[in-house]
Amino acid sequence: MRIKHINADNQWQERLEKTGFGYHTDGDQTYWVENYYYSISPGLADEIAEATSTLWNMCLKAVDHVITNRKYNAFHIPIFMHEHIEQSWENDAPSIYGRFDFAYDDIKKQLKVLEFNADTPTSLFETGVIQWQWMQHHFGKKADQFNSVHDRLIATWKELKPYLKGSVLHFACLRETLEDLTNVEYLRDCAMQAGIKTKLIFIDDLGWNGLNFVDLEEETITDIFKLYPWEWMVQEAFSLHIPNDVDQANWIEPSWKMILSNKAILAVLWELFPNHPLLLETYLDEPKTLVNYVKKPLLSREGANVTLYINGKIIEATPGDYGEEGYICQELASLHKEHSGYSIIGSWIIGQEPCGITFRESDRMITTDKSRFIPHILE
Repeated sequence: MRIKHINADNQWQERLEKTGFGYHTDGDQTYWVENYYYSISPGLADEIAEATSTLWNMCLKAVDHVITNRKYNAFHIPIFMHEHIEQSWENDAPSIYGRFDFAYDDIKKQLKVLEFNADTPTSLFETGVIQWQWMQHHFGKKADQFNSVHDRLIATWKELKPYLKGSVLHFACLRETLEDLTNVEYLRDCAMQAGIKTKLIFIDDLGWNGLNFVDLEEETITDIFKLYPWEWMVQEAFSLHIPNDVDQANWIEPSWKMILSNKAILAVLWELFPNHPLLLETYLDEPKTLVNYVKKPLLSREGANVTLYINGKIIEATPGDYGEEGYICQELASLHKEHSGYSIIGSWIIGQEPCGITFRESDRMITTDKSRFIPHILE
């Protein structure tokens, strides 16, 4: 894999905005990279897909292990949600997607999973729509990507349609976040293409009538996709009603995803599959024998409160509001580096199938909300 440069046209921002991509730039910093891309081989794409499938199956075994052994304390999951998690797992509650983030070691030619964005992964719209249109714009229809995200989303909503409890699927996110709203509206559009009737609601408009969750029109919410993390939801007053909902609404992603979206799962995976070639050595709370490692809060997002240690000394750290919930210590991975920065690979799994690749690039080793999105081409 290597970076190749192209000439960006002068109206690329306008082209993206016409497609509905309004957050390509953050202030004076570029989020979307228009003028260079990752050239990767079909063989590497296949390797990433195979690693994604393998890890997904390992993760399902890890969830079952956590639930069977009731290891909720390690994940700081409140007790009122334990039974709901177990029921969602036993009932195969519908799940749509997730994104594994990988480091690629250029010397060993080896992928290592950094974490799993299992509950509210974003950059879906950029992956499924924007980078595909970018490719066709610059390279024509003969070019190719590892990218069937759009088709998989529609197919997966069709597969889940029989499991929905009502006639309307609600979609929810925060009111003030353009990125979240764009991703939710994209998911909602795919659901409508799958023949599902949908309705948008904002998180702060969710109501409770004493028996059920309702929207602003007092319509009962039987099925709801929410781009709002479970660890935030359980801090909301309304979350106490979730186990008492008479209709037991389908929450998508389901509550068992609370286990996979928590970085404690990385320590569980290492415990269950020690020395697996896709895993980095990882422990709860302490580094044990690790000398070069990363300390990550269990619930941090966008690289907040992450600290990198080499030979036991801090070499890089990010600020933030996380950490009270505890940490993992994970072996320091070798990141792919180009002249423009460090990159990690995001690999999407939708409807239990690997279906798309993203690249995020950072000036430093920790990937944050300021990291850039780079499209790719199979060559």
